[in-house]
Amino acid sequence: MSGTNTDRRGPRRLAHLTSDEVRAAAEEGIAVLPLGSQEQHAGHLPMGTDALLVEAAVDRAEALLATDADVPELVRLPTLPFGHSPHHLFAAAVSLSAQTLSAVLHDVLDSLAVTGYRRVLLVNGHGGNDEIMRLAVKRYALRADVTLAACSYWTLAEGTEFSDAERPEATPGHAGWFETSLMLAAHPDLVRTPVVPRPPVDPPPLFDAPPYPGLTVERYGEWARVGGATDDASTAETATGERLLEARARGLAAAVRAFATATAPSRGAA
Repeated sequence: MSGTNTDRRGPRRLAHLTSDEVRAAAEEGIAVLPLGSQEQHAGHLPMGTDALLVEAAVDRAEALLATDADVPELVRLPTLPFGHSPHHLFAAAVSLSAQTLSAVLHDVLDSLAVTGYRRVLLVNGHGGNDEIMRLAVKRYALRADVTLAACSYWTLAEGTEFSDAERPEATPGHAGWFETSLMLAAHPDLVRTPVVPRPPVDPPPLFDAPPYPGLTVERYGEWARVGGATDDASTAETATGERLLEARARGLAAAVRAFATATAPSRGAA
């Protein structure tokens, strides 16, 4: 078969495949749905940062898996561009309600199941989607004979060699050091430079630094008060972003391998 878009080990995009090819891939393949958002990322990053970064992580993970014979076909859906972002509407966002996003994910999963897919992986790029995505996976697996997995790309990092550079207090944050470093590596042309240092914020926002471990705290007006970013992005660097992105891609590739192995059709056969 000619052409890279239909090569067995090359990138597989649902939008580029015929219906017959999509159904054939469903027999043993894994459908991959990236989730993004369109929302303010302070004055130096674009609205589509979350969608762009999850795509970059999935791109690199796909490249790492391209020659891995133990990983089945990955059929990648178009990135869902909108997410749950009401907390960013103070500046600008295109936001779906939690109910709408949940319904969209249900319908996408239902469509894939009817088409024949029994394994689906959701890869998220926006914090506001995380709980909704995980609940959608849990709920749908109760009603259909499928195996589903979900992750947010920033939680995956293979190995510990990057721990000193990760600055856990700023990971992932929002429009700060972590995301800006990643964007400098993935899409430097979209970062508005120089990045102006963020002045200290007192008191610190409770959504990003709760007063006690395990608490989730939200206070009215916090995002607007801190200017839309959780931490100072002015020290972000391209080289750091490259290391962070590579670590996430390797972690995502490892997660895909593990998911593929744990859900191989032969497992559990009589």
